[in-house]
Amino acid sequence: MSEVTERKTYRIQNLSCSSCAKTYEENLKAIPHVQDAEVNHAAAKIYITGDATIAEMEKAGAFDNVKVRDVSERKVEKENFWKKKENYPVYVAAILVIISFILSYTFGEDSWLPTVGYLAAVVIGGYSLFITGFKNLIRLKFDMNTLMTIAVIGAALIGEWQEGATVVILFAISEALERYSMDKARQSINLLMDVAPSEALIRRSGVEQLMNVADIQVGDVMIVKPGQKVAMDGKVIRGQSTINQAAITGESVPVTKNLNDEVFAGTLNEEGLLEVEVTKLVEDTTISKIIRLVEEVQGERAPSQAFIDRFAKYYTPVIMLIAFLVMLIPPLFLGGSWHEWLYQGLAVLIIGCPCALVVSTPVAIVTAIGNAARHGVLIKGGIHLEEAGHIDIIAFDKTGTLTRGIPVVTNIYPHNNEALMIAAALEKGSQHPLATAVVRKAEAEYLDYSTVHIENFQSLTGQGVKGDVDGRTYYIGSPSLFETLGLGTDARIAEWQSEGKTVLLFGSDRIELMIAVADELRPEVSGVLRELHKMNISTMMLTGDNERTGEAIGKQAGLSVVKANLMLEDKLNIIKETKRQHQVAMIGDGVNDAPALAVADIGIAMGGTGTDTALETADIALMSDDLKKLPYTIRLSKKTLTIIKQNITFSLLIKVIALLLVIPGWLTLWIAIFSDIGATLIVTLNSMRLLKVRDK
Repeated sequence: MSEVTERKTYRIQNLSCSSCAKTYEENLKAIPHVQDAEVNHAAAKIYITGDATIAEMEKAGAFDNVKVRDVSERKVEKENFWKKKENYPVYVAAILVIISFILSYTFGEDSWLPTVGYLAAVVIGGYSLFITGFKNLIRLKFDMNTLMTIAVIGAALIGEWQEGATVVILFAISEALERYSMDKARQSINLLMDVAPSEALIRRSGVEQLMNVADIQVGDVMIVKPGQKVAMDGKVIRGQSTINQAAITGESVPVTKNLNDEVFAGTLNEEGLLEVEVTKLVEDTTISKIIRLVEEVQGERAPSQAFIDRFAKYYTPVIMLIAFLVMLIPPLFLGGSWHEWLYQGLAVLIIGCPCALVVSTPVAIVTAIGNAARHGVLIKGGIHLEEAGHIDIIAFDKTGTLTRGIPVVTNIYPHNNEALMIAAALEKGSQHPLATAVVRKAEAEYLDYSTVHIENFQSLTGQGVKGDVDGRTYYIGSPSLFETLGLGTDARIAEWQSEGKTVLLFGSDRIELMIAVADELRPEVSGVLRELHKMNISTMMLTGDNERTGEAIGKQAGLSVVKANLMLEDKLNIIKETKRQHQVAMIGDGVNDAPALAVADIGIAMGGTGTDTALETADIALMSDDLKKLPYTIRLSKKTLTIIKQNITFSLLIKVIALLLVIPGWLTLWIAIFSDIGATLIVTLNSMRLLKVRDK
């Protein structure tokens, strides 16, 4: 019987770049007793299947000074970028280069003093680079470390010590930039991790004590005072208060919490004292699930990133071949100077370094997904982030998505409180949503319908109910019921029905009350649809309601297309048919719409808070029950696609321009160095612009 080995997760620090992540992963897999290893550079996590000590894992990452710590440590260590130990050799090397540069002007370039200074700078600043580069050369693995190692050694061999030392320093700076940009991109997750407190006041067995969240059990009673954050998910068992759920949903409007209402870890108790029964362990809370999902999806390859990875695999050897030809062909066949063309070839190696290209996509993807999570939108992978930017049709479920999902009374004629009170008393015995709407209306009018005594109550299947009050028989139900009873009809019925409303009639020997009930549109729907139409996105509603109701809702909302009288299979077929010519997103509540969400190009779930199905089945979850997050998500996706295209285009263009300078022999090591470092810096800063995309 084979032994099942547990997969363990650890947090890491100091891993410089995606190329280093691949090297680190290979080193981890080489550790004895490790069956498999995976490095998630974006989330700064490693996943180990097998047995390995922290010392062994840190030794595997010693080339990049990687530090490993337990995943249960919730607080993220914040270290000043300038004070990081791995930056110290760069500072020393930079100082040595500056001193050597001054000495070369003081004593002349042929003096041994500047040369010694440049050599010291190369060794100190490029020690880890050379170790990795030499190992790669032995394995015939060609990456940016290999390119830089060959370029620096070549510069030294032809006596260009100043340029060689500068290459080392600026390459180290470009790696530090990538590390810095990834740290900035992770800040959204770090902020989420800091949202929920690490301790809570717990009452267990009648004793109140401050406990670490890891020690809190399901069933414990958590006491949350005004102004405190909720530490665990649970339900209110005593007290009433307003809770700010912005950390989870992105919405700052407080929500009133009463008895048996759910509260979530990381939300802020604004007013009253609450006693909450804990319903989930710390690792199962909604905020923990969001953090875990976002960290996992940040490590996934988006289509553009996968393309860049494949491209870089072949790009680097091609650059080495071009550099080799530049070094050999002019001196051998065109009478060129060996020194000049060796110099040009080294410049080609440096300009060919794919730093900016490699960093162009992951930083943008990680930044965008983290920004979305902070605004209450969970995007479950770079592939879904990119696809959302290509959507040209969005199909909406009606109930609970475009509408509130709760029928309400919209019209009453004539306004007769006594008749409404009897109608509510009759409907109190029914579980139908329309009946509930009538009861709620009576409560809103402060009518004490519970004092009405009903006798001989009877449900009339599919038509309504009847009962006796003070010896008189009353009916409430559909217009067809009253037609059957021969009690007449009214012109208002057809008028209200044309507006998509359901009409109930109440009376005894005549119609005494006409009530229109409708599932009201969400107030934000019209504005959201207008904004989507401005983005050239068509909108379509899929509903099981009759065509009259569907058309009325569609006209009121401003939908492009309405499809009514649909069964579940019809919805699936419409999505499949539309997909043949368009990129389609389906948005629903994440439960009964799960099949349609799955078949669409992008499945978007409404109201992910506390809904496991929404978190697990949808590609994108709007954590607040708010459609206004939809245009924000599309804008963020389109902005991300634009920035990725800009990054890739700029990275390649700057290299092509620099390589063309080889033809007249104008390419220098200085041009190569500054174009490479400049491209990396510009690409990084451009990706950081995604942090500024806001929910309007």
